[in-house]
Amino acid sequence: MQLVVARIGRAHGIKGEVTVEVRTDEPELRLGPGAVLQTEPASAGPLTVETGRVHSGRLLLRFEGVKDRNAAEALRNTLLIADVDPSELPEEPDEFYDHQLIDLDVVLEDGTAVGRITEISHLPSQDLFIVEREDGSEVMIPFVEEIVAEIDLEEQRCVITPPPGLIDDRAVVASTRDEEDGA
Repeated sequence: MQLVVARIGRAHGIKGEVTVEVRTDEPELRLGPGAVLQTEPASAGPLTVETGRVHSGRLLLRFEGVKDRNAAEALRNTLLIADVDPSELPEEPDEFYDHQLIDLDVVLEDGTAVGRITEISHLPSQDLFIVEREDGSEVMIPFVEEIVAEIDLEEQRCVITPPPGLIDDRAVVASTRDEEDGA
């Protein structure tokens, strides 16, 4: 199975390093020195990670054969794709790989359908599920214990207990109006 694990950003310095937008929970495993990554577009790769380091909170990578700023800049916006064994699981039982969560049905505790997870955004403070609703709109669900009550991989569903307003803007508007009316 192939998974997008990062997107190359701008060049850093003059020796071929690039910034990387990480899209995996295990960058040390997927993006470590010696890792061979396929690319999208395919014409950019495969790329082999030569070195990696963190600078000012950003991951910087250098690839074999990419020796100057011009070559690094030519890779900008390239997706890095790793081959992952689909049976591979994280070490912790309450951790999941993105590929396990993509396409899960998202439901409320009472079974009401919310949508389907189409993407996971890895932010510094927390991860977000990008959930596509039946009408085509998207809602972002923080992947935190207080909201995500259960991940059931066998049933292919994610049960959530969202606070008012998270998935339905009308609840926020109604409560705001009630406060304004003095109710």
